[in-house]
Amino acid sequence: MRFTVDGWDPAYGAAFDVDDSVALPETAQRIDAAVEVPESAWAPVDMPVLPTPSAVLFVDGVRRIDARVWIDPLDPSEMPQVSICASIAAGVVCCCPGQAHVTTAESRRLLVTTAAHASDLRTPSATWTVTHTAGSADLPLLPVLSQALQQRLAALEVHTALQARSALVEHGLPDGDDLLVIDGPLKGRAHLPRALGYIKTHRAEYLPPQLNAVVGQLQAGQRTPVFLLGTGWDRHAWYLRLPTGSRAPWAGVVRIECSADLPRPEVLSLAALSQVLLPRHASAEFRDPRAPQNLNPIGGLEQQLRHRLGDPRLLYRALQASST
Repeated sequence: MRFTVDGWDPAYGAAFDVDDSVALPETAQRIDAAVEVPESAWAPVDMPVLPTPSAVLFVDGVRRIDARVWIDPLDPSEMPQVSICASIAAGVVCCCPGQAHVTTAESRRLLVTTAAHASDLRTPSATWTVTHTAGSADLPLLPVLSQALQQRLAALEVHTALQARSALVEHGLPDGDDLLVIDGPLKGRAHLPRALGYIKTHRAEYLPPQLNAVVGQLQAGQRTPVFLLGTGWDRHAWYLRLPTGSRAPWAGVVRIECSADLPRPEVLSLAALSQVLLPRHASAEFRDPRAPQNLNPIGGLEQQLRHRLGDPRLLYRALQASST
C-alpha cells in the first residue's frame, strides 16, 4: 500500500478546509417531562439518604489523530483517498471501600479509511490496524472517518467496562452491586446494566423555558425530576448540580442519562444514586479548570490514558519516514 502523510500537523486540521471535530447539537424531537412528576409539579429534588453500591466504576476514553494520510488508488487514473491514523485508549477506575484504582486500560492504533484495498500500516515505531468504513452521500469524508473512529472508541469503552465488572468478584465484591458511570452520552451503551451516561457540557437546551428555569434553581446535590428525552435515540435524563463556588445559573450542572427501557422504579433509583455518589467525586477549581464537572476519577484516568497514546511527534515522524 502506497501512502503520503498530509503535511499539516493534525492538531491544526487538514490542508483543505473540512472541520471533522465539531458535531452539530442534537435537537429534541420528543420530551416527556412527566416521567417522575407532572410538569406543573417540577421543582428541585433534594438529595436522599440511601445505601450505596460496593463499587462505582468510572469509564472514559480518549482519542487522538496521529496523522492524516493519502492512500494511493490501485487505478492511477483515480484520486488518492484521505484517511486518518489515530490512537485511542479506554479504561476504568474502580472506586470501592478504601481505594480508587485503575482496573482496566487498553489502547489501539487504527487506520480509518474508505479505501477497500487499504491494509495495516506498519512502521518501525507502531502499527495502525486498518479499519474500513463506508462513505456517505450526506457527509464529507473526514466527518465520516471521525464518526467511525468514535464508534471504535465507544466499543473499546464497552469492552473495558465489561472486563472491569468481571474482575469485581475477584476483588471480593458482590456480583451486581456496582454502578457504571460512562463519561459522555450513553448512546450505543444503553444495554449495559446499572449504567449512567455523564454529560458535563451543554450544547443544546432540551427543556422548555419554564422547566429549564428549574435547572437554575438547583442547589448542590439537588436534581431536576426525570424526563424522557428523544433526539435520534431515546433515554431518560435529569440535570444535577455538583458542589461549586460559582453563582452562575448553570455552574456545576451536569446531565445524567440512563436507558429508556428501564422500568420507572429503577430509573428513579439510579437518579437518586447519582445525587449521593457523583458530588463526592467533584473536582476542585484549583486542581482542574473543568471543575467541578470533570470528576476526579475521570480526570486522573484521562491523564493515564493520554500517556498510553504515546509520543505524537515520534509517531508522526515514523509515518513520514514510511510514506512514499
